[in-house]
Amino acid sequence: QVTLVESGGGLVQAGGSHRLSCAASGLSFDYYSRIGWFRQAPGKEREFVATMNTIGTNIYYAESVKGRFTISRDNAWRTLYLQMNSLKPEGTGEYFCAVSRIRSNEIKWWNDWGRGTQVTVSS
Repeated sequence: QVTLVESGGGLVQAGGSHRLSCAASGLSFDYYSRIGWFRQAPGKEREFVATMNTIGTNIYYAESVKGRFTISRDNAWRTLYLQMNSLKPEGTGEYFCAVSRIRSNEIKWWNDWGRGTQVTVSS
């Protein structure tokens, strides 16, 4: 059973940078194929932000964050990161770490989720 715990959320000024972390335990590479970040803005559906496979390749970014956000992980696969640069107010929301057995960014295929960490970008 995988456990995902996000941290690092907070209040950030527009244009600034911030890094989120996701501590992962019980991650079985035989069972899960992808890990990634999603976010949910107030009053909106949860959306894909960035994902990678469990080898650390096949990285995908949402168009809205491409060139500004970077997903990465430590070599021991204990922590997943999301480096966010040039933050915009529309980046405000709850950010979630999740894992999937399916190679898809569609949320319906993502099986296990952390509880999220709130990021607020002030203008």
